[in-house]
Order: sequence, then C-alpha cells, then structure tokens
Amino acid sequence: MADVEWVTFDCYGTLIDWERGITDALLPHLGPGTDRRALAEWYIAMEANFEREGYHLYKDVLDRVGRRVLRSLDAPIGEDEPSPLPASLADWRPFPEVPAALRALADGKRYVAILSNVDRDLLELSIGRLGIRPDLAITAEDCGSYKPAPGHWRTFLERSRASIERTVHVGASQYHDMRPAAGLGFRTVFVDRHGEPLESSPTRVVRDLASLPALIDELAAT
Repeated sequence: MADVEWVTFDCYGTLIDWERGITDALLPHLGPGTDRRALAEWYIAMEANFEREGYHLYKDVLDRVGRRVLRSLDAPIGEDEPSPLPASLADWRPFPEVPAALRALADGKRYVAILSNVDRDLLELSIGRLGIRPDLAITAEDCGSYKPAPGHWRTFLERSRASIERTVHVGASQYHDMRPAAGLGFRTVFVDRHGEPLESSPTRVVRDLASLPALIDELAAT
C-alpha cells in the first residue's frame, strides 16, 4: 500500500480554463462564424510546435503564437501589433469545481503542487483564483524547459523530497502530462474534459475534478 502524500497538477486546461481564456481573447479579432473549439485546437497545435523550437518566457509564447494564429486566420493584425493573449491571462478563470476539490485535498492533509509551462509571475496571477495556495509551484521558468520534457517532475522531486510512489500527477493533456509522468513512474489521473480517445495509459480517468479527492483516497489504499 502506497499512501498519497503529494498531488501534482498541470494548471492550464486542468485547473484553469485556458481554452476559454484564449478563445475569449482571440475571437473578437476574428469573424463571427469562428468555431471556438476549432480555434482552441489550432492554437494548441501551433503552441506545441513553437515550444519544440526551444525555451522562451511563456508571455513571449502567448504573444508570438497568438499573432501567428491570428495571421493564419486572416485577422487584421499589424506586424508589430501585440497579441491580446498575455494581458488576458489574469482574467482566465478556474473550472467551477476546482476550488472545492483543492480545498478538500488540503483538508485531507495532502500536499498540492502545480507543474506549469508558464512563467512565475503569470502563474501567480492564476493561483490567486484557485482558493488555496499550492505547497509548491514549478514553472517552465524554474526548469528552463516545457513539458513533456521531464524537467518539471525532476525539479519537483528535488524541491519536495517526495517519492514517486507517494505522488499522483493530474493533468488534462495526454501529450504534455500523462505520457511523460507515467514514463517516469508516477501514477496519473487524466482529466478528460472533451471525451478524447485514449492514446496513453493513465491510472484513472475522470471527467472533471469533482470526484478527485475521493479518487485520491482510493489510490492511497491500493
């Protein structure tokens, strides 16, 4: 039996509704018939491609990828006009069930960490909306790489002194979170908000985080 001491989370897409935040910022620059989900998927694909080029501050990723997306969709944005995305992040909101789920984990005496592909100052804006402060936060700025590279998990293990066996990682991306965390030996919970086909082998799958505290109790007993 391996009790669960730490629960680590991706932030954007898992705790914070980043797809709505991104599309809310981009849609006013596009035509009225633009499909929100298709726009989010196009942005996600372009961001992943950009991040493969190497590490940049995430505010620069938001700016440069946001402008690339808008230009690719023929939006009237000037060559030197900034993307609306960096300034919009402060308004991105958590999914409705998230604050209560995080409080329940903290009340259950479990440590909470966030492992995010953003900058420290941007993550701090979102932490203020979560209802609790995580016990530890690891950003791309801290480890100089983006998930799915293993730097976030290695930095987490160094700073927390946690064991892989007593940690569960929770995320909404199979590419960024489920595959790399499982590859390192972590138990994983995939937050499948869109009914995706499984391309990885998470320990458990949930639709949202409402059931997560009870699920962590279950995993702690197995």
